[in-house]
Amino acid sequence: MSNLNAVVLDLEMTGLNARTEKIMEIGAVRVRDGQVTDTWSTLICPGRKLSEAVVQITGITDEMLVQAPEFADIAQELLVFLGEDVLLGHNVIFDYSFLKKAVLNELPKGSRFERQGIDTLKIARRFLPGEQNKKLEALCAYYGIEFKAHRALDDAMATYRLYETLWETYYEAGPDIFEPKPLIYQVKKESPVMAKQIAQINRLVEAYGIECPYEIEKMTKNEASRYVDKLKATYGVLPKD
Repeated sequence: MSNLNAVVLDLEMTGLNARTEKIMEIGAVRVRDGQVTDTWSTLICPGRKLSEAVVQITGITDEMLVQAPEFADIAQELLVFLGEDVLLGHNVIFDYSFLKKAVLNELPKGSRFERQGIDTLKIARRFLPGEQNKKLEALCAYYGIEFKAHRALDDAMATYRLYETLWETYYEAGPDIFEPKPLIYQVKKESPVMAKQIAQINRLVEAYGIECPYEIEKMTKNEASRYVDKLKATYGVLPKD
């Protein structure tokens, strides 16, 4: 058993781009001296409809998220759970990029959210053959680790078990890869949607006769701008728009 002290983190998101997509589930596992001491998880309302592909992959549906809290509602509780711990994850920078964006949008301007991380994907890439699939599900199958894919807390727990297996097998061969490294992702606090953008989107979706997949009032300024551009590119610019 390792002497790991960290929070193992896994997120489920509405898509793959941290700049444009949202978190819809968080799972976190606190580990002290290599042993699980606590867990934390929640669904999160992303303020938009899910794609069919996301529903099929995760099993999470729009109906499941209707009563879920927004990220703002759980941000402080999550930050307390995370503390200043190292974050452990499988491709941890991917989850961290979404989390950092969401956290900074809830903190006062100028706040920081910097963490160190350990990445089981990087560890696997260091030691396992190139032909071995390095996805979490595949590595769990390879090592006989019980795994229920694409639900955040289950994935976080599987990542913890994978780390312990990798540590027991390879630590002496390369201890440096098991050491925490700074997680680098640059992002700025976003501005909320403006009233004139809300009015513009409402006018466009009404004129085009379509249903907006977003909760418009909960969009950011940049999200609203991108959505307007997408509508115009798809349906054309309305007269006097």
